[in-house]
Amino acid sequence: MDITTTYLGLKLKSPLIASSSPLTETLENIQRLEEAGAAAVVLPSIFEEQLTLDNNAQDRDLARGSDSSAEATSYFPEQEEVRHGQDVYLNQIRRAKSACSIPILASLNGATASGWVRFAKEIEQAGADALELNTYSVASGYYSHDAGYDETSATIEKGLVNLVRQVKAATQIPVAVKLSQQYTSIPHLAMELDRAGADGIVMFNRFYQPDFDIETLDVRPKLVLSRPEELLLRLHWIAILYGNVRADLAVTGGIHCAEGVLKSMMAGAQVAMTTSSLLSNGISHLTTMQTDMFRWMEEHEYKSIQQMRGSLSRRAVPDPSAFERGNYIKTLSSYTLRETA
Repeated sequence: MDITTTYLGLKLKSPLIASSSPLTETLENIQRLEEAGAAAVVLPSIFEEQLTLDNNAQDRDLARGSDSSAEATSYFPEQEEVRHGQDVYLNQIRRAKSACSIPILASLNGATASGWVRFAKEIEQAGADALELNTYSVASGYYSHDAGYDETSATIEKGLVNLVRQVKAATQIPVAVKLSQQYTSIPHLAMELDRAGADGIVMFNRFYQPDFDIETLDVRPKLVLSRPEELLLRLHWIAILYGNVRADLAVTGGIHCAEGVLKSMMAGAQVAMTTSSLLSNGISHLTTMQTDMFRWMEEHEYKSIQQMRGSLSRRAVPDPSAFERGNYIKTLSSYTLRETA
């Protein structure tokens, strides 16, 4: 059976990709992921704020005491001691490319267009096979009584499309866009990203919501791993977009077993990305998922991943209303209330 696939122009040995997370932070883990069956890995996201903080810190070090005496140059840190977050990240790309045979995808979360474009060029020069734009932003906006919030949905989407267009114009490597599920019209945005040159669309990013501590009256970050039921939303939109955009489609969030991978392929995805399942079950869980995929395909007489791709997309199923508003009533009416004892 042939479980190879292509994603962002890259030939992959399977659709299983280790998504961006602390698991892909070290070279040792990346090598273990490859051995367990990962067809590619996405490095942890580097945030433009990190780069800005690092650069500002160095500027302060270089300027400290420079106007106090002629010996001020002795205050300067040695060049080898200056470690930028970007240098560490770029070096990790080089090391991973040198030590592994699978594609290495970088992940960048920028705050300004100039920041994204500048570092995207450096990521390409470091040897990354592709770049994932991690569009993790919260449109909290600025509120005024006269004008309301200064950020509109149209403004945000236009900014994202322009960002992709600029990154594509500045680089030659494939670029995927990792989207939030909270856009008003996902198909429209996907088409606009497609026209802007995006090579892939990843669905969906997961916002990590802070929690309230009512005892200390504090707001604290809280990490919750994905659950298998989160996959349904991804399948829904992948199945709707399949065949309507040129960009490759990727599922991330809710992939915990072989069944989730197979469903993603049938919806129309090129690849399925996972992290939470590996954090919960260990890196070796990738091997289990791949073995279970082979077993299922053999039992159901599938010869390749390509044979099943898109077979459950909206354009392929007998009743497309399953993906539309009309199915809402049917779904509700199918549920029978049971009296409790």
